Amino acid sequence: MLKSTITRRGVIAGGAAVLAAPVVLRHARAADPFKVGLFYAASGPAALFGPTQKASAELAVEQINKAGGIMGREIQLHLADAGGPPAESTKTAVRLMLNEKCNLFIGSHDSATREALVATIKGRIPYIYTPIYEGGECAPNTYVLADTPDQQVRPTIELLTKEKGVKSVYLIGNDYVWPRKTNERVKQYLAAGGGRVIGEEYVPLGAPNKFEEVVTRIKGAKPDAVVITLVGADNVNFNRTFAGFGLAKDIRRASMLLEENTLLGIGAENSAELYNCMSYFSTVPGATHDAFKAAYKAKFGEKAPQLSIIGVDCYAGVLCAKALVEKAKGTDAAALMAASDGLTFNTATGPVTMRNRHPDKPMYLAQCEGATFKVIKSYEDVKSGETCKQA
Repeated sequence: MLKSTITRRGVIAGGAAVLAAPVVLRHARAADPFKVGLFYAASGPAALFGPTQKASAELAVEQINKAGGIMGREIQLHLADAGGPPAESTKTAVRLMLNEKCNLFIGSHDSATREALVATIKGRIPYIYTPIYEGGECAPNTYVLADTPDQQVRPTIELLTKEKGVKSVYLIGNDYVWPRKTNERVKQYLAAGGGRVIGEEYVPLGAPNKFEEVVTRIKGAKPDAVVITLVGADNVNFNRTFAGFGLAKDIRRASMLLEENTLLGIGAENSAELYNCMSYFSTVPGATHDAFKAAYKAKFGEKAPQLSIIGVDCYAGVLCAKALVEKAKGTDAAALMAASDGLTFNTATGPVTMRNRHPDKPMYLAQCEGATFKVIKSYEDVKSGETCKQA
């Protein structure tokens, strides 16, 4: 009897331990960090964006972790350089998925790298893509915060054709997917406004040239305006050369990826009649933006990296990740895609709402005044124009 009692007690104790085990495991899992891989331009032609990309993401992570993390899990940021060839980023993605067990990726890089990562990830973990792009990305479990052509290109071309009387346009861009596809939309909006393209050129990304030959051809063509889809240092070099040839006073320019870091490189003396339309400029007014800038300065001090859209979109990407995962109650792909429709999340300037896995957002048309941007027109709740299905 004594032996039997002891055995039964042992069984009861063992059973209690088994029943308790899942509870202990659940608590352990809840305490595990939520791992986010951030692909950003630490090197390469777009490296001038890198410091603000990293800083903006780090600020968002700090703010979210102070508020309890994502579903009670502290965010752990894993930095990945996406400034090199796309193949290098895909190798890193595989390592972060298999070895680091990342729960989610945020990408702020060119479209060629995005396409390579989408093919590698295959929807296995959520992927939030943040910078300006050409539209059309509807891969499963992919969420795009980027300004789209409907949001960015349409207002820019309407400004040139309807308000500035532009009839002839010369296109100059880097030779990859974003410039070429964006220029397809430029031509569409230009034709609708009664304009036409009289020249079109593409140069390798990061090519070691100062654009003298290109600018000479533009000077000979005598367009009313030039639409620029160059990135980073190429954008800087072209615009400096363009102004150096004395063309800025007669030919207007619209640069589709012109933000604060690029404008500083171009220089105040080279920015006459230079325009762009984006969802962020550091001069956008508003209490939410003022609070964001104050928090950014408090964290990074007087030597904080220059704020620009390519950085603050990383900030928005982290905030979107929290809102999306918590609404879906996890990282199941089908649940995430369903949760994305109508998802509202904060950005540096205020809340936006996602439809078709792209957010509707305010847009700002700006003209360069020296080395700063003057917002000359604002547009509220501009639709993305994208039609991705939710699942």
